[in-house]
Parts: sequence; structure tokens; C-alpha cells
Amino acid sequence: MSEESDSLRTSPSAASLSESELPPPPAPAGYVCSLTEDLVAKAREELQEKPEWRLRDVQALRDMVRKECPNLSTSLEDAFLLRFLRARKFDYDRALQLLINYHSCRRSWPEVFNNLRPSALKEVLASGFLTVLPHTDPRGCHILCLRPDRWIPSNYPITENIRAIYLTLEKLIQSEETQVNGIVILADYKGVSLSKASHFGPFIAKKVIGILQFFLHGSDLNSLHSNLPRNILPKEYGGTAGELDITAWNAALLASEEDFVREFCQPGPPCDSILGQALPPEGLSSEAPCDDSMWAVKSQLYSCY
Repeated sequence: MSEESDSLRTSPSAASLSESELPPPPAPAGYVCSLTEDLVAKAREELQEKPEWRLRDVQALRDMVRKECPNLSTSLEDAFLLRFLRARKFDYDRALQLLINYHSCRRSWPEVFNNLRPSALKEVLASGFLTVLPHTDPRGCHILCLRPDRWIPSNYPITENIRAIYLTLEKLIQSEETQVNGIVILADYKGVSLSKASHFGPFIAKKVIGILQFFLHGSDLNSLHSNLPRNILPKEYGGTAGELDITAWNAALLASEEDFVREFCQPGPPCDSILGQALPPEGLSSEAPCDDSMWAVKSQLYSCY
């Protein structure tokens, strides 16, 4: 008998094996860093991230979740846990608390996070209430531009604006580059009453909140230009980068529909005991005035990002 026929006779095919005898499926690909050398160096200096210890740190956080929050339904993938470690400079305890806060916010604020997907927010996106500018700032931060004057309260409740903010932040934070460089939130209050703008006092100066930095400006653009150069700003903000175009960012969000459906549109577990009885930010409801609601969002952004 030939070697070939002997091999066929002695090696049963996969089809003839019982399910328990089949080899296990291949493990998912592990984490692969996408940071440039410059960003690796920046993360080391500013975030205390050591590439040689990165996976050890991720495993440490994963072990903490399993031990201290066994009922917390969360992704334990390397890339997901890394965003919380980076946001809290690889302090394990603070990263774990941030992860808990993140899920607490999502589950206690269903009117914002349930069914959070781009196609559900087309009206907000089309209004121009928010967009991400095509150019980053000199440090590599993406610039999220908010324009409250574009919101017409009779068209939809303010919670839709808040949903659009979280949608955009979730999209941006997927990038490792964003996790290292951060995000600038530029709030444009031209045409917004002073009574409303006064509620944003903490945003007047540059305010660092986790990976987020806030800038508030009105008609006087001098302070804005001292922080963000004209060549990355659109004409509407005294810049030289052409007219503000919201279509590119809207298209990028809509192209991510499936990602958001997987993450935010699946049946969720009941609130975990570890989360406690967390409540939405005080003063927030779909009928709440713009100033009170956006004030509440500021504290939630700090808790989640």
C-alpha cells in the first residue's frame, strides 16, 4: 500500500470527528500597537506607558475586573482596557474606577445610550450642531466643534444633542492616536444668550478633563487663536482652512453604523450590583433647558473619559 493511501487510512477526516474531538478554533489576534515611534515616546513621557510592560498592565487590570467586579459585563480585550489605562496614566485603581463609571453612565442613562447609532441621529448631524474639523491641532488632538446655536429646541430634545456628542467621542476614542493625544472640544457660543453661556464658566479657560480639553469662545476670537492656529481653523472661526464642512465627518460616522449596533444596540444585562444605583446627571431630562443639561454633561464626560 502506498504511503498516501496509508495516510488517508490512518488519519480520519475532520468530518468524521465528533465535535469534542475537533481542534479548538484559533485564538483571536492579540493586540498590535498602531502608535508611531513619536507617539510611543509621548505615551511613555506623559501617560507613564511602558511598551515593555503594556500587556502586563492590561492583564493586571483584567484580573482586577474579574476579581473585584465579577458581574460587570464588559469587554476585556486588550485594546478596550488600554483606553482606560491611558486615560488614568496606568494607575490600576483609577483605571478600574473609570471603567466602572463608564458602564454606570451607560446603564443609568438609557435615554442617551440605548440605540446609540449614527442612523438614529441623522437630524442632529444634518443640523451642524457638531462636527470634527479635518485638521488636528499642533499636538495632534482632534477638534470636536460644538455649535449650540444650530439646535432648534422645537425640532428635537436636547438629549439628542448629547447622544451625538457621545457618539462622536466613542468614534474618536477608538483610535490609539486619540487616546494618547486627546481631544479638543471647541464650543462656539456666538448667537447664544449670555444667560446660557454664563453656565459654562468652567469652560472659559482651557480646561483639561481626562483626555478632553475645552475651549469656549464667542465673537472675540483672539483667545481662540492663541490656542488653535488659524491655518487649521475654518473661515467661520477666523481661520484659513476654507469653509466649515460637516459632510466628511457625518459620512465617517454613518460608515461606522455596524460598529455602534454591535456595541450599543444589543440587549443589555440588568444593572450590576457593582454599579450601585447610579442616576443620570442631576438636572438632566429631555425637557431640561440647554444650560442645565450641558452643565451635567461636563461632569459625566469627566467620569467616562
